[in-house]
Amino acid sequence: MKGIKVDLNLTRRRAIGTAALAGVGVAVAACSGEQPTAAEPAPADTSAAAPAESAPAAGGAAIAATADVPVGGGVITEQAVITQPEAGTYKAFSPICTHQGCKVKTIEADKIVCPCHNSQFSIADGSVQGGPAPTPLPEVPIKVEGDSILLG
Repeated sequence: MKGIKVDLNLTRRRAIGTAALAGVGVAVAACSGEQPTAAEPAPADTSAAAPAESAPAAGGAAIAATADVPVGGGVITEQAVITQPEAGTYKAFSPICTHQGCKVKTIEADKIVCPCHNSQFSIADGSVQGGPAPTPLPEVPIKVEGDSILLG
């Protein structure tokens, strides 16, 4: 093939290093808070609850037991963050942080906490209590049937 120059000095180490640097650039850009350029596609909106196909239908399998949800605290499942702000009152919110779509990880001192940038949300109403999150966690409908908490 005439006119095509091939770089035979490309080593495995060099190729991996170049790929790693490209990945670091993507990770840094993702956390920078900058808007994507016209050449980059906008990230998918992950601030809503998980898609219906990944969650059991209303009235389906229990997502938690009432005994697992402490008063003044809560539990985090794939489908929802379930809290009990006061005895006998159960609330549920999306487990996806409204800042950049990370999954919340802990519940500490009456707050739902996202590990990515320390956004904090109220266990009573999902409102922003601290950090960079712009909006509250969306509420997820649930119902309590006996000792079980179901999506509702």
